[in-house]
Amino acid sequence: MRALTTLWEFSRPHTIIGSFFSILSLYAISVAVVYPQQTGYYFLEYRFQLATTILSALACNIYITGLNQIQDIDIDKINKPWLPIPAGKLSLKSAKSIVIICGALALFFAFINNLALLILIIIIMGIGTAYSLPPLKFKRHHVAAAASILVVRGLLVNVGMPQQFVYSFTNNLSIPIDIWPLTFFVVGFSLAIAWFKDIPDTGGDAQFNIKTLALGISPLSAFRYGVAVVAVSYMGLMVLGMLLRIQVYQQFFYLIHALLLMLFLIGAARIKINERENYKKSYMVFWAFFFAEYIVYAVAYYL
Repeated sequence: MRALTTLWEFSRPHTIIGSFFSILSLYAISVAVVYPQQTGYYFLEYRFQLATTILSALACNIYITGLNQIQDIDIDKINKPWLPIPAGKLSLKSAKSIVIICGALALFFAFINNLALLILIIIIMGIGTAYSLPPLKFKRHHVAAAASILVVRGLLVNVGMPQQFVYSFTNNLSIPIDIWPLTFFVVGFSLAIAWFKDIPDTGGDAQFNIKTLALGISPLSAFRYGVAVVAVSYMGLMVLGMLLRIQVYQQFFYLIHALLLMLFLIGAARIKINERENYKKSYMVFWAFFFAEYIVYAVAYYL
């Protein structure tokens, strides 16, 4: 149990949960768009594709987050001393083994699924590797770091995953039009998350010359920019949904999104940037809004 707990902590649970809900929801949306009259039947028909996609994505997630922790041991001793490696719960050798095994599993599960998923996972792993490892090490500068997160979580996941699901269903690489409002939202939210996550870590980042936005313009300004981007993302999602006439249960879709936007703004107004522990808890709440978006978006097709 101790080993499993350590592995769970090493995987950065909030990113694992986010990946699980995003893949499951994107699958549900893809089935609803391709088979609007027989959604229930076809949801279970492609369970192998769903299972191997989820396993590949989760293994890829651990590979990327694990690699980042291996490279950031000294920084994490200052910023995140509770993580398994700096806390002494996980040896560097074991961490490297986990990363290698998860990288191999990500490729294996993608390979037995379809070529489109394999190519997608290779690209995501490539960007994740460049994010943490020299000579590129995108995380050293906030523009490259934010672009990496935005491209992976915003574009590659939300466009590439439905595309490979549709490829499994129809042998066609078309991209469902219903995906674009969700993609717009997640691109914006991913950008904000990239800024939010660095706010409590300015001490270690400054010492190791990691040029985050919070260090460049102040934590408060970075937070305000992030909140503004999320608000625009919610409003843009609703506008795009109307313009593209996506096939959702309209009243539920727009009412819930308006409520989520209101709750997000109320929560953001109550956050105390200068209280590090308070902010870290609030940062996890941001991820709850991320999870909720995928769930709400998918459910709107099944009501």
